[in-house]
Amino acid sequence: MPSSTAIVFGGAGFIGSHLLAHLVAGGKHARVISADIRAPKRTVAGVEYLTCDVRETIDAAALGPASVVYNLAAVHTTPGYEDWEYHWTNVLGATHVCDYARAAGCKTMVFTSSISVYGPCEEPKDETGALEPNSAYGRSKYQAEEIHRAWARADAERHLRIVRPAVVFGPGEGGNFTRLAGLLKKGRMVYPGRKETIKACGYVGELLRMLDFALEREEPEITFNFAYRERYTTEDICDAFRKVAGFKAPLGVVPLPVMLAGGLAFEMLGLLGKKTSVNRARVMKLVHSTNVVPGVLPAMGYEYETDLEEALRRWQAAEPSGEFV
Repeated sequence: MPSSTAIVFGGAGFIGSHLLAHLVAGGKHARVISADIRAPKRTVAGVEYLTCDVRETIDAAALGPASVVYNLAAVHTTPGYEDWEYHWTNVLGATHVCDYARAAGCKTMVFTSSISVYGPCEEPKDETGALEPNSAYGRSKYQAEEIHRAWARADAERHLRIVRPAVVFGPGEGGNFTRLAGLLKKGRMVYPGRKETIKACGYVGELLRMLDFALEREEPEITFNFAYRERYTTEDICDAFRKVAGFKAPLGVVPLPVMLAGGLAFEMLGLLGKKTSVNRARVMKLVHSTNVVPGVLPAMGYEYETDLEEALRRWQAAEPSGEFV
């Protein structure tokens, strides 16, 4: 019988829920614990759910020892928070999780960073690319990476895996891909500014396989990007949804000045008290490419099990309704 314990900080969210189910199914740990300030999006049988705010000091004695720690805890919606809030949760949280791992005698840690540490990029960037975050979120994630590296390098027996995920999609995502599917299904999708914006992305199941692969390696520290190797554009993603689900084609390209004017109009509505998530910053995110390339793990022999179309088929098959939305 296994005697180890896996703790997932930030296990209540989309990726965390999939990770917890994966850990339980793998059967390698006697205990699988989710530590999060929020209630889980979906509960997983066999998981112990604990309330934990990583912005506060973590009581290692109360939480107990851990064989492996996954630190997913973060605020990440951009825009969506004040600059200080990203640092409060993502940087201070990294400090507290590393303090816990140190006190609990944990030797293995996985930290989910973000491709935001690279900033927007039209030219391809692999893990050797310059780190040029242009947002408080990206800067907070870069700082959190360094905090985890300091933990790892203080003890030769420690192992650290830092993954920089692109857009992750799959069952229960409720984010960019779900919104895109909804627009395509209703025939309301337009290309913002251009069709050829590159959006690095990957399926949540592929992310879990990649994490397992990285943890099986002997290197003390690995930092790697998670995304498909293919450079999928906004048009490619829409075409894949159409092939898999039979959605309607986008209506066309709306010029960027028109999109920005619409974003400004929604900002004005927000000032008048109407709740909206549309603004000019969000429009610009749609136009800027995230041309991030995974180089480290493929060079080590990692082989992808899916591509974009196959991932969408698996997602659709996993939904009880057989639909993305």
